[in-house]
Amino acid sequence: MPELAGRIADAFATRMREVEERTLSPQAVRSYETRGRTREEEECLVRTPFQRDRDRILHSKPFRRLKGKTQVFIDPAGDHYRTRMTHTLETTGIARVVARALALNEDLAEAIGLGHDMGHPAFGHAGEDALDRVLAGGFRHNEQSLRVVDLLDRLF
Repeated sequence: MPELAGRIADAFATRMREVEERTLSPQAVRSYETRGRTREEEECLVRTPFQRDRDRILHSKPFRRLKGKTQVFIDPAGDHYRTRMTHTLETTGIARVVARALALNEDLAEAIGLGHDMGHPAFGHAGEDALDRVLAGGFRHNEQSLRVVDLLDRLF
């Protein structure tokens, strides 16, 4: 069995490169042909670099905290309570559909979708506006999301 697992892992990157070359638009980013990483890391034998990014985000504390942040303030009657997590999962689904329709890299789109609000403060855009008023240089959640993702890259 270990021999079979080794053969599967050895062929993974080659197979993914071939699939991407056949199916992705010429403008799409290829999983193994990027500008590189800020930090060298050993390749995973059964996931592309973008799939690893997605997994890092999905299993991170900042992503898990999205479940406790409200997306829109409404009367939370019944089971229709909106959180940043539900918003993020819906946005990620839309990103994958758009990437598929345009023949772009779906794994990259998914990682971006999952990470796009990890820097958002509580209390929706009112929280962002409040922080923007009191912090030197202001506050923008998209820039904070990038800082959070960059920190995750250094942690793993």
